[in-house]
Amino acid sequence: MMISPRPGVTDCKPGSAMRALPGIGAAVVDDLGEPVAPGGGGYLVLTKPWPSMLRGIWGDPQRYKDTYWLRWPQYYFAGDGAKLDEDGAVWLLGRVDDVMNVSGHRISTTEVESALVSHPAVAEAAVVGAADETTGQGIVAFVILRGDAVDGPELVQELRNHVGHEIGPIAKPRQILVVPELPKTRSGKIMRRLLRDVAENRSLGDVTTLADASVMNLIQQGLGSGG
Repeated sequence: MMISPRPGVTDCKPGSAMRALPGIGAAVVDDLGEPVAPGGGGYLVLTKPWPSMLRGIWGDPQRYKDTYWLRWPQYYFAGDGAKLDEDGAVWLLGRVDDVMNVSGHRISTTEVESALVSHPAVAEAAVVGAADETTGQGIVAFVILRGDAVDGPELVQELRNHVGHEIGPIAKPRQILVVPELPKTRSGKIMRRLLRDVAENRSLGDVTTLADASVMNLIQQGLGSGG
């Protein structure tokens, strides 16, 4: 709620948290703690305290420091990835502690998602690690394209190469599936657990918390057609 549109003031963008409320200092920073430019992705941090801020963990002050202050002592980091669009609006990407192990390399799902959404053809992305006999885990990406983008093998290869350029060859998704929507709860959280079920050809778990359960049928149909 600290980053949200103000009724009657903000022109909303569906899917975006928009900007921090007055009195809240928030930024998206890179690995070095430097603020990213509009269009970039990284880590969502609070840059100054506010009255209801978490001030400790009962009986475990060291855990509090290690969890929220260790990465950048000057920022409060709660563990979320985010990106800024060209207008400076904030888009949440999910938890950065969702890490994949690909051939011994630890790769954050948020890192790959951030690379994908930095491509002009991609509006939104969700990444999961699926079991892979060769690499341990394979990167599977689900993307929503922007209105003027054309789906096809050429675009998928372009997106794979783009991720490889942004992060490194090891981070190229094993598979990229173009989907019309992503499975989200009524509060807007992406259900990566269900995407992992699809990527590993398992039966779906509980879908009752989804805002629109029919989205999963569309995704499974697309995967079956080799998208």
